[in-house]
Amino acid sequence: MNTSCAAGHSTRSIDAGFSAPSIEEDPVAAQGKRDRTHWLYIAVIIAVVAGVIVGLVAPEFGKGLKPLGDLFVSLIKMMISPVIFCTIVLGIGSVRAAASVGKIGGLALGYFIGMSTFALGIGIVVGNLLKPGTGLGIHADPTVGAKYADQAHAAGGTWGFIQGIVPETLFSALTAGSVLQALFAALLVGFALQAMGTAGEPVVRAVAVLQKLVFRVLVMVLWLAPVGAFGAMAAVVGATGFDAVIQLGWLMLAFYITCALFVFVVLGTLLRLVTGLNVFKLARYLGREYLLIVATSSSESALPRLIAKMEHAGVEKTTVGIVVPTGYSFNLDGTAIYLTMASLFIADAMGSPLSYAEQFSLLVFMMIASKGAAGVTGAGLATLAGGLQSHRPELLGGVSVIVGIDRFMSEARALTNFSGNAIATLLIGRWTSTVDLAQTQRVLDRQVPFDEATMVDDHGAEEPADAKAVPAS
Repeated sequence: MNTSCAAGHSTRSIDAGFSAPSIEEDPVAAQGKRDRTHWLYIAVIIAVVAGVIVGLVAPEFGKGLKPLGDLFVSLIKMMISPVIFCTIVLGIGSVRAAASVGKIGGLALGYFIGMSTFALGIGIVVGNLLKPGTGLGIHADPTVGAKYADQAHAAGGTWGFIQGIVPETLFSALTAGSVLQALFAALLVGFALQAMGTAGEPVVRAVAVLQKLVFRVLVMVLWLAPVGAFGAMAAVVGATGFDAVIQLGWLMLAFYITCALFVFVVLGTLLRLVTGLNVFKLARYLGREYLLIVATSSSESALPRLIAKMEHAGVEKTTVGIVVPTGYSFNLDGTAIYLTMASLFIADAMGSPLSYAEQFSLLVFMMIASKGAAGVTGAGLATLAGGLQSHRPELLGGVSVIVGIDRFMSEARALTNFSGNAIATLLIGRWTSTVDLAQTQRVLDRQVPFDEATMVDDHGAEEPADAKAVPAS
């Protein structure tokens, strides 16, 4: 049975004469470590529940635990740049056809722009149908919205975003904490290694070892997930209680339902038509990542794991390395739905609905601004404030109404963004013939389990005959 894909061929050809110690050589040991990570995620669930209880019973104490959640997210973000750098360098440096990389990137950007615009449109349609803010007559604090508008302005807009892609130095791209800077530097190094040919293979092998080291460190960091989840949940519940949730529950419910329908109906149907895969099985496969996102309210916390799991599911390293990191800045489906629904909610709640012309203009603005603010902390609120300020400045104060529940809504945003990027990776892989769908189906059917201990995978299959025949160099 041929269970390889093109990524496997290229990577194994380079690594044919190099073997690093790996726990994968001992299936019993690997299974034992997978069992231990199972208890880790049970601990995360317990920590989330405990955090909610602490936030309700002792709100002030709960708010004081916020640094625990912030620290865990910072540890995860610390790993993102090296993970992206290693993945893309290996993906591009392992192939010889630069045109294929350009084709993947161009197709991915076209898909991201189209799908994000579609998501913005869905948010407008649902907001107009449900009108969750009508009749509330909310009086908002204008200073809060102004703060987030200033934040969006400080980001420099679209041109500032483009300038920010280029790092100060090649190596600062790995320390600046910018996903797109790491992506840019990795592309340069990957294409340089590609141009070097066989002379660059020692560097590619070295990066492969570095990738294994990075994933090992990431596994160590993830053992702190229960602590981070406990602190984050205790802080948000302690700060808001359930008053804000009850007051704006209709908006939250509508948003969650819209996101679920978008993922399982819109994207799920597209996934089925293009690849024949089941979106519910994909969601089950990514269950632990969903739990991590809920605990941290950030899809970035699961980015390294998504890269590893997509490679395990049979998608070539090159495709994963380009689509996933780029999608985290350009394919923000959940954020797009949130921006339009929140804008309509604020306008209705303050008794000043947006006209259809204003809604269309706002959609165009959001489509551009959501990309420009992708790397800004609190990007959702900043872009929302920037859109209202540019179209209806008198509604800017309504942002303060959203702030109270933004943390809860950000979980749905992050889950939708994450799901959209996972599905996009499979779709782009299918359109560019860089995914082994037979391997993907086996993975989704739980026939080839993901190695939680190392997060480094050879597509869970035996070496193909042609790969084994490559002589050691």
